[in-house]
Amino acid sequence: MTAARPIGADLSGVRDRDLIYVGGSWVRPHGRGVTEVESPSTEQVVARVAEADEADTDRAVRVAHQAFPAWSATPPAERIAAVSRLAAAVAARRDALGGLISTEVGMPLEQAIAAQATMPVGVLEATVRAANDYPWEESAGAAAVVRQPAGVVAAITPWNFPLHQIAAKAGPALVAGCTMVLKPSGVAPLNAFAFAECVDEAGIPPGVFNLVSGRGSVVGETMVAHPLVAVVSLTGSVESGARVGQVAARGIKKVCLELGGKSANVLLDDADLDAAVPSAVAQAFGNSGQACNALSRLAVPRSRLSEVEERLVAEVERIVVGDPFEPGVVMGPVVNAAQRESVRGHITGALRDGARLLTGGTEAPDGLSTGYYLPPTVFSDVASDLAIAQEEVFGPVLVVQPYDDPDDAVRIANSTQFGLSGGVWSADRARALSLARRMRTGQVKINGVRTRDHFDAPFGGFGLSGLGRELGRFGIDEVTEPTAILG
Repeated sequence: MTAARPIGADLSGVRDRDLIYVGGSWVRPHGRGVTEVESPSTEQVVARVAEADEADTDRAVRVAHQAFPAWSATPPAERIAAVSRLAAAVAARRDALGGLISTEVGMPLEQAIAAQATMPVGVLEATVRAANDYPWEESAGAAAVVRQPAGVVAAITPWNFPLHQIAAKAGPALVAGCTMVLKPSGVAPLNAFAFAECVDEAGIPPGVFNLVSGRGSVVGETMVAHPLVAVVSLTGSVESGARVGQVAARGIKKVCLELGGKSANVLLDDADLDAAVPSAVAQAFGNSGQACNALSRLAVPRSRLSEVEERLVAEVERIVVGDPFEPGVVMGPVVNAAQRESVRGHITGALRDGARLLTGGTEAPDGLSTGYYLPPTVFSDVASDLAIAQEEVFGPVLVVQPYDDPDDAVRIANSTQFGLSGGVWSADRARALSLARRMRTGQVKINGVRTRDHFDAPFGGFGLSGLGRELGRFGIDEVTEPTAILG
């Protein structure tokens, strides 16, 4: 099956995938199930992907285990060079990857090329930089400490920024000397097959990287429970993370979980609204709000609430919603019908709970009856105890929370069980830093910086946002184990 080609889009990667990648070869799986990949903008099936079973997964893990001794003994410089070649191979496919992920996820094409297809390259390049400076051996008093690869890594990745998360798991594992098995999301799996082709092009030895597509209840559970898996790295929902932790605990496995968020963006009273409001909108509604680190809450000084609301409505209503392959479109659909109904449920609940709707709602914008479209939606006067202020919507919904003083802003920012990201805006950087240090979250962005500009910094969360950290040397830490050599 081949998708129709919109003008200007490279959709060469949008095709059926009936093989999995194990031991350096494309092989037919034992499983006979099929996943249908749907375009959220057309509601049409654009490709079909093979579903592996428990036997396929067991085989992939065993192949990775067999490849581990040779790969772990390969000098770090050679492993780093291999990941550098992988980054170059991904970079060479930027346009095709952008078109592919626009089709799978619904992000507008220009944004998808800039973010979905370019961020993975940046992640891999940052991993190479970190690995070149990594303390593979260091001293601790009179002892020598050697950082050793942990073993086989089971990587389970999501659909919203699928290739970025693959790169964030594969890069550190490979430079560290680990071998791995990847299970991509069944919602957006096609990009993972393109990544596996890049692995092959980069000359990474057979068995070091393996791709097994299929259901989480089958492939994922088998990977996590497998006795030859040493590390499990999951990006997904809180529920998925809890299940992975439960299953992995039986084998005393190392677990890295990057889960949800309900992140607060705090505008201090001296914030430059000309810059802050457009940035706040971009960081809330990018990828239709389907980002774990979306700044989906905006804390505003009560004295500036009316002005901020007016600016927000004007900015949000300028967002062009539509077909991701149409020029000028800023926001595409949410990923599927189930996600659209989930977001609608959150909006309906917020209205019932008394949140004040500034713009948006539950109905698709005019002319978009086909596709899973929703308007960007903003609520104000949202108390911290309302569900819309506590629960991750994972859609195009921003809530405005007025505060009385900086202490109140900190209280609001720290009022959820999540702690993945955050933001602070102030004309006085010292004030912004002072408040940022009081936020219980894994990342704080000062005056609108983006995660994508800081791939050397750690990414991960507090509380329900997960365990462990990704990116840079912190990602390498998650897939290594220190050995202390005494005497």
